[in-house]
Amino acid sequence: MEFKVVHRYAPMSASKARAVAALVRGMPVNAALETLEFIPRRAAPMLKKLIRSAIANAGQVGGVEASQLRVKTALADGGPLKQGRLRWRPGPRGRACPIRKRSCHLTVVLETAEAAPERRRERRARAAGKES
Repeated sequence: MEFKVVHRYAPMSASKARAVAALVRGMPVNAALETLEFIPRRAAPMLKKLIRSAIANAGQVGGVEASQLRVKTALADGGPLKQGRLRWRPGPRGRACPIRKRSCHLTVVLETAEAAPERRRERRARAAGKES
């Protein structure tokens, strides 16, 4: 069973958030939360909050405990630029360059521990079918 949570319009660039998301991808939930506790990046508390929310959803909807969950996917996709009043900074050769305030959409999907071996078996079966 899968549990998905999304934080849209997070005020940071997607490239900076992807580095943190890659660290927790594939980890058990408890280990991921512990890892995020000590990462000095802006995305770490946001991802930690998302994982906690997904754990709460799993407890309410599926009756699943946190020890049975692992992070299936953790993504950081690019969002829109924050516009508001467009500001400018000096660019090369006397030109003006806009200040880009980037945002991103953070997505975390948790799955139960017994779902992972089933997917591995399916992948192996597909790979075996391609070889022959």
